[in-house]
Amino acid sequence: MERNSQPRQPEKPAPKKAESKRGADSASKSQDLLQQKRDNERSDSLEESIKYWQGHDKISPVLEDNHRTLTEVMGLGSSFDIVFREMSFAGRRAALLCISGFAKDTIIDEILKRLTYLTPDNLSTDVFASFMSEYIPHVQVEKGELLSESINKVLSGMSVFFIEGETQVIIMDTRSYPSRSPDEPTIERVVRGARDGFTETLLSNIALVRRRIRDPGLKLEMHQIGRRTRTDVCLAYIDDIVDKTQVQAVTDKLKSVNLDGIPLADKQLEEAIVGGGWNPYPLVRYSERPDIVASHLLEGRVVVFVDTSPSVMVLPTTFFDLCQHAEENRQTPFMGSYLRWVRFLGIFASMFLLPLWMLMVLHPELKPPMLDFIGPQKSANLPLIAQFLIVELGVDLLRMAAVHTPTPLGSAMGLIAAILVGDIAVQTGLFVNEVVLYMAVASIGMFATPSYELGLANRIVRLGLLLAVAAFGIPGFMIGTTLLVVLLTTHRSYNSPYMWPFIPFNAKAMAEILLRQPVLSSKTRPSFNKTRDNTRMAPVKEDEHKS
Repeated sequence: MERNSQPRQPEKPAPKKAESKRGADSASKSQDLLQQKRDNERSDSLEESIKYWQGHDKISPVLEDNHRTLTEVMGLGSSFDIVFREMSFAGRRAALLCISGFAKDTIIDEILKRLTYLTPDNLSTDVFASFMSEYIPHVQVEKGELLSESINKVLSGMSVFFIEGETQVIIMDTRSYPSRSPDEPTIERVVRGARDGFTETLLSNIALVRRRIRDPGLKLEMHQIGRRTRTDVCLAYIDDIVDKTQVQAVTDKLKSVNLDGIPLADKQLEEAIVGGGWNPYPLVRYSERPDIVASHLLEGRVVVFVDTSPSVMVLPTTFFDLCQHAEENRQTPFMGSYLRWVRFLGIFASMFLLPLWMLMVLHPELKPPMLDFIGPQKSANLPLIAQFLIVELGVDLLRMAAVHTPTPLGSAMGLIAAILVGDIAVQTGLFVNEVVLYMAVASIGMFATPSYELGLANRIVRLGLLLAVAAFGIPGFMIGTTLLVVLLTTHRSYNSPYMWPFIPFNAKAMAEILLRQPVLSSKTRPSFNKTRDNTRMAPVKEDEHKS
C-alpha cells in the first residue's frame, strides 16, 4: 500500500531523444544534399568550380567562407599536403594557405616570427596595406583579388595570406621545388666546354641562360598551359633581334592550346603548337645545353621553356641545324669543319648506305670495276630484305634494351648482343657478314646524329628505301629518294623552309653550313630568322678607325 501511494516520476528523456533524432536526421539530410551537389559538379575550370560553390570568384572577407570553398575546390582536409593555418596577429584573425611540399619553411618561419611581434597599435586603419608594405619581410610579394588566381598561385608553389575582413590576399613567393644539380647533358656531351645542363626546374633553367646573356633585351614571357596541370611555359627571345611576327605567332598558338594538361611537357606542347601530323621529321630542335640555347637566342630564334622538362625547344629550325653539334664550335675552324664533314658522312650512311649496297647486289651491272669486291661472297638461308628487316628490328630492340637496362648490366648486354647473337647468326647461315657490317656502320651513323629525333626519322627513311629497292629495284630507289627530297622541301617549321639554305639556295649561308667559319668572319646573323638587327659585330666608328 505504501509502495502504491508514491507518485510516479515523469519520463523526461523522451523529448531529448526525439530532438537528437531530428538533429541527426537533419545533419544526415544536409550531408546527403552536400554529397549530391558534389556529384553534380561538372566544372571544366577552376573559375567555374569556385563560382559553382560560392556564386562568385571574389575573396570573401569571412575566413570560414573561404575555408568552406577551399575544402570543396582544393580538397582541404582530405589532401594531407594542403595547409590552411589559422592564426591571430595584432588582434586580427588571419590564415596561411600553402602546399607543404613546395613551401620553404625558413622563409615562412621568418615571416610569421615577424608578425607575432605586432600589436593593435602597430596597425593603421588600412590593415591590408600595413601587412603588405610594412610587416611582411619578403621580396616577392603581390596582392590577389580573385580566389581562382590565389589558388593557382598556391598550386604553383606560392603561399597566400588571408586576413579577416579583407577582400584581398597577400601572395608570397616561397617556392622551393625539388630539383637536382645542373649536370652535364647525356646526349650533347662535349670534350671541352661547359658541364652544366638544364634540369626539371624552370627557374633554374632560365637562370642558366640569363647567366650567359646579360642583355636587358632578353624577354621572358610566362604562360600556363592546361586546364588541370597549369604547366608553366616560358617564351624567351631577344626583343631587338627577333622577328616580332614570329613571336606573335608562337604566342597565339600557346594561348589557343585547349588541353586538360601536358604532363609529358615539351613533346606534347610541340604537337599542340607546331603540329606535323605523321611526318617523322622533327619541326623543332631540342637542346639540354644552356650555351647552345644562348647562341640560338643571339641568332634571333624563339626558345620555349617548359617546366618539369630538362630540354628546351628552339624554333624555327632546319634540317642542317639538326645536324650540327656543340663540339664543332669548341675546336678550331679547320678541325670543326673536319668533324662536321665526318658527321655529315655518318648521317648520309645512316640513310643511304644499306639501300645502295642492296641495289648493287641486286644489279651488279651498276658497280664500277673498282667496287667489284662489294657483295656477299656466299649466300644465306634468308633473302637479303628479310635479313635487313630482322637486323633493323634487332638493333631497335638493343637500343630500347640499353635504355631500360641498369648501367652495371649494360656492358654484359652488349657482349651478349655482339658475340652470341651477331656471330652465331652469321655462322649458322642466317645472315651474311656484309649485312651485319653495313648495318653496324649505318647504326653508328644514326647514333652520331646530334638530334635524336632526326636519327630516328632517318632510320624510317632507310627502311622505306630498303623496301622500295627490294620491290622495284632502281626505279624504287630513284622514286623513294625523290619523294624524300620533296617531303623535306615542302616541310616547313613555323612557315620557314626546312631545307634552307639548300632550298631555297643561299650560297653564303650554305658555305657556313659546310665549313665552320671563324668567329670574326660571321659578321651577320642568318637571314633565315628574318632578324630585326642583322649585325653580329657593332660598326667601327670613324674615330676608332683613325686611331
